[in-house]
Amino acid sequence: MLLSVLVPVYNERTVVRASLSKVLEAPLPDGVEREVILVDDCSTDGTGEILEEFVRAHPDIRLFRKRKNEGKGAAIRTALSMANGDFVLVQDADLEYDPAEYPTLLKPLLEGRADAVFGSRYMAGEQRRVLRFWHSMINKTITLICNMFSDLHCTDIETCYKVFRTDLLKSIPIRSDRFGFEPEITMKTSKRKLRVYEVPISYHGRTFEEGKKIGWKDGVKALGVIFYFWLIDDLYAENYGRQHLNNLTGTPQYIAWATALLRPHLGDRVVELGAGIGDFTGRLMGRKLAYYACESEPVYLHALLNRFLKTPSVHVLDLPLADAAAFAQLPAEFDTALVINSLELVADPAAILSRLTERLAPGGNVVLLVPHGPALFGSLDRELGHLRRFSRADITRLFTEAGLAVESLRSYNRLATVSWWINSRLLRSRRISRLTLKLFDKTIWLWRLLDPLVPLPGLSLIAVGRKR
Repeated sequence: MLLSVLVPVYNERTVVRASLSKVLEAPLPDGVEREVILVDDCSTDGTGEILEEFVRAHPDIRLFRKRKNEGKGAAIRTALSMANGDFVLVQDADLEYDPAEYPTLLKPLLEGRADAVFGSRYMAGEQRRVLRFWHSMINKTITLICNMFSDLHCTDIETCYKVFRTDLLKSIPIRSDRFGFEPEITMKTSKRKLRVYEVPISYHGRTFEEGKKIGWKDGVKALGVIFYFWLIDDLYAENYGRQHLNNLTGTPQYIAWATALLRPHLGDRVVELGAGIGDFTGRLMGRKLAYYACESEPVYLHALLNRFLKTPSVHVLDLPLADAAAFAQLPAEFDTALVINSLELVADPAAILSRLTERLAPGGNVVLLVPHGPALFGSLDRELGHLRRFSRADITRLFTEAGLAVESLRSYNRLATVSWWINSRLLRSRRISRLTLKLFDKTIWLWRLLDPLVPLPGLSLIAVGRKR
């Protein structure tokens, strides 16, 4: 196992050498090695020269020097892009936090219980320097407000010591350049439903006279960061995974509408292909004897395993849609195959339906949710990775070829058809803004009410085919 220690540095010439020596000397659990990545955030007090001298003496350390001071969050973002470890740990370049506690921080991760570990200064650690009352109260107030908006129960979100599985942290976009990194990553950790543990740590805090940099203005900004990322669902890096899933994370009311239309067609033994992070799974699995959530993206698989860890009726399977042999792991007979927003992404949808039908019980259903209307295909579809949009005739042909009788074809979300055509075909937009998605979701009640009255084809199509 490899631990990547990310060290953002700015104007710490009096302590940086001693701090980095502690990082290199820190004990690690058996079988764990370390790499150290330094980012000098354009220091102006001679720290950069000290770092270069230190790296010459320890050539296994990597150093990146910025030409412009951007802040702690930006420095972490730079260091993270160079990290190769299984886990990443953020280490300040001062002496406030003790690297000797790395084994304590890593233990929940190495035991497989956690995805992220926060070191808390307010749990019962070995020792803690007593500092200003109001500074501690500001920290605790920010933590309280963050807990209220994130629905986590942390004791210290402003702690430097945060350790993550590297693959998960790299999949989360980090937008904050300064100290807003702490509340931002906490909010996104909650929304991504990661398993978070806290462990007690020692704390040897500094006063402002001794070099402490974070101030009350950063506390005010932290509150703004908490509210912003409570409102905005910016949870996945843009180059990671299926973009439509990233969009769906911010539209719970739309998901509720879709699941209400899908639920009547499901039996007791369901196979869901392309389950993503489980947005539909969590709403449709209720009272099912067996629900098989199939996925192939590593981060999404991990999210499914976390989410349904204690749900015995839900089975998570690693099933790439393009791998015909992978379908052999499905149960011999299930009564419902569910494919939501995935058939448009594959080169051969007929093959997918054929493989599902082979293992489907006689009389069982194949239930599809697909983008509707080939004439609407445009820039938004291409950006989302769509290879096609489907007509009713397309679905009827695919069902017939797979040996399925068409039970029902229902389009919905009719009002969105005009907006999609304008943005995708006329304006050739490449994405829908998160604010637009949020407003759309908040007004779903009106869209659902008017949907049966609008004389337009729907933007999406739900198709049900029964095995003869």
